[in-house]
Amino acid sequence: MILIVDDNVQNIFSLQQLLELHKFRVDSAASGQEALKKILQNEYSLIILDVQMPDMDGFEVAEAISGYSKSKDIPIIFLSAINTHKKYIAKGYGSGGVDYVTKPFDPDILLLKVKTFYKLSEQHRRLNEMDKILRAEIEVRKKVESDLHDRVEELKSTLESIPQMAFNTDETGKIEFVNERWSDYSSDRMNFPETEGITISHCIEQAILARNQFKQEVKIKRIDNHEFRYHLLYITPVRKEDKFFKWVGILTDIHEQKMASEVLEQKVQHRTQELKEANKRLEDSNNELQQFAFVASHDLQEPLRKIQVFSAMVREGATPERPEFKLYLNKISAAAERMRRMITDLLDFARPPELDQFTKTDLNKIIEDVLSDLEVKVRTLNANVRVTDLAEIEVVPGQMKQLFQNLILNSLKFVRPGATPEIQITGEFVAQKAFTDRAVGTGDYYRITVRDNGIGFDEIYAERIFEIFQRLNQKDAFEGSGIGLSIVKKIVDRHRGLIKAAGKKGEGAVFTIILPVNHTRS
Repeated sequence: MILIVDDNVQNIFSLQQLLELHKFRVDSAASGQEALKKILQNEYSLIILDVQMPDMDGFEVAEAISGYSKSKDIPIIFLSAINTHKKYIAKGYGSGGVDYVTKPFDPDILLLKVKTFYKLSEQHRRLNEMDKILRAEIEVRKKVESDLHDRVEELKSTLESIPQMAFNTDETGKIEFVNERWSDYSSDRMNFPETEGITISHCIEQAILARNQFKQEVKIKRIDNHEFRYHLLYITPVRKEDKFFKWVGILTDIHEQKMASEVLEQKVQHRTQELKEANKRLEDSNNELQQFAFVASHDLQEPLRKIQVFSAMVREGATPERPEFKLYLNKISAAAERMRRMITDLLDFARPPELDQFTKTDLNKIIEDVLSDLEVKVRTLNANVRVTDLAEIEVVPGQMKQLFQNLILNSLKFVRPGATPEIQITGEFVAQKAFTDRAVGTGDYYRITVRDNGIGFDEIYAERIFEIFQRLNQKDAFEGSGIGLSIVKKIVDRHRGLIKAAGKKGEGAVFTIILPVNHTRS
């Protein structure tokens, strides 16, 4: 429990609420005299003591507390809003305080201090309790050892009364006494029962060698039905003046528990095997589903191609008398093209990761190929794409080409009306896999930044922008399947990297990617 001592009720209330919120038990006192009375009546692990109080100030209370044997070890944290000079802080420590906190204080910092000193106080209290227990135990053991020789008969009587088989031997392991239950397993009181596997004599030899208590499961044979039953054998030394002079053995029948444990273990093994088989079936099913999705998506493109071809043929043959045909066919063709792009993107998105092959690749060459493929679109929009000299890192070349193509297409797609598209791609080495890590000459990671001056987006959508089929704009206003950035995110994940999107509406977007320089598949 924590005791708060303060003459200001509001201070007590705020501190009590803070501590109780973090599961501490709290008591309070409005004066030094009340605090001293409570300390004599209760056990406290920490005291939070205000310095400025009428009658007795905090320093006087602390000195009184340290004078009581019961409370002298309780840690005290002083709180003061006025006495903040170094001499008062020194006086606080001199009065027995473990810390001196000035107001106003940071609740989080105070809470950390409270947790620390509370834990230390509890540990100190437990250590004292353990010390008392250990001291008492030492005294008991001394007395027991001094009386041990005279209590051998009492020991025999005790062994006779317990429900387990019991025996004692001399220091060499020779039997001296057995209880009545011994006769269920041995007809000779001077010989150990017959065992299957490990013998009791061997266990005693091991205990003598270890010079400590020994525990072992043994199977011993009953005389009446010749059944071997599991027993747990404890062999405990009896010492006098640090010398071994007897061994006491206890055999507890655990046959039923052992049989139940074996049955349970068999059931666990059986269930584990069933789970392995179920996981294998699930893995096979996932592979089949992945292959099905690939084939199905691939086959869907064939009728789309026919729709596009025949729509183009009909559109070319449209007559001036029926101009609406051409409009309808244009819409059909556009919809088919959107569906084709969506299927192609889904095929890329569903590509099995085990097909990935990482090679050291020049990222400049990748971007050159991408810009070559997008040459017409870049020229049509009069876009300016600036690329700094990028590094060579281990990547899947085809996936990296797709990543840059999607990011550049994204920038070319979301152009501000009346603005000339500006795209800047830069790269730098970093030591840590962190967006805020400073650039270095060489490092284990490579940070790539793709920046544009497009329409941008609201920062609240920074995470949703990578969700599959997630579109922040109407599909009629901007073309696309809504899967491009999802593919980018998936490619970054397959490369064990990080990606972050940032932007501001009307001021462009920035995509930051961090990839490992060397990528070893595990």
